[in-house]
Amino acid sequence: MISGLENITTATILLIIVAGFAAGWVDAVVGGGGLIQLPVMLMIPGITPVQALATNKMGSIFGTATSSITYYRRVKPDLRTALPMAGVALVGSVCGAVVAASLPGSVFKPIIVAALVAVLLFTALKPNIGELTALRHSGRKHYVVAGCIGAVIGFYDGLIGPGTGSFLIIAMVTLMGYAFLEASAKAKIVNLATNAGALMFFLPHGSLLWGVGLIVGGANMAGGYLGARTAVKQGSKFIRIVFLVVVTVLIIKLGIDVWNENVLLG
Repeated sequence: MISGLENITTATILLIIVAGFAAGWVDAVVGGGGLIQLPVMLMIPGITPVQALATNKMGSIFGTATSSITYYRRVKPDLRTALPMAGVALVGSVCGAVVAASLPGSVFKPIIVAALVAVLLFTALKPNIGELTALRHSGRKHYVVAGCIGAVIGFYDGLIGPGTGSFLIIAMVTLMGYAFLEASAKAKIVNLATNAGALMFFLPHGSLLWGVGLIVGGANMAGGYLGARTAVKQGSKFIRIVFLVVVTVLIIKLGIDVWNENVLLG
């Protein structure tokens, strides 16, 4: 396994560090850091898309681990919900990665764009949603809903990936009744599991660039720590605003992808 640093310039290394830090911060608050980090991975000379995806996941797992620990210490999310949800999401992520090896993610992108538009409008038109935790379900139903969310979004993360953290947060806010802050804290634990699931698939294939992964992982850790502290300090209203911004960027990015793919096919 190579490091990925053999033909890389100092300027590109600095860009990777900046992108990793920014991605870690965004991921810790609302998810979606892959939109920043992955394009920079693809700029590395000679890198393949699979290597970029694998190395991106390696970097992200450092950040999600750091932000998960920071959230746990400061928010104390209910692990009785978060850990089973994370376990189901890990399995879903592995399954998604297996399917992704034979099915192009472009098949699903138009559906994802439509879902994100619906999420954006719903969140924008309901300014009070996610301010306080008011659980919608109790007992077994609460855990069944959590498991379903983990399975579906875990599969999505393994299959395509962009916006996984954002989807987790909005699902926990709307379907389960969590406030944005508590949803974000649980989302990091689940997102850590989905990253681990994807890496379980990539590791045997020798796709990781270890040198690049460690550099971007260190930057991601710093960004994740600062992002989690910022989110805890500013609270649910701040997370909601960042959430709307990130979802808007996701819609634009994926919309452009769909447009370009349709133009090429046309």
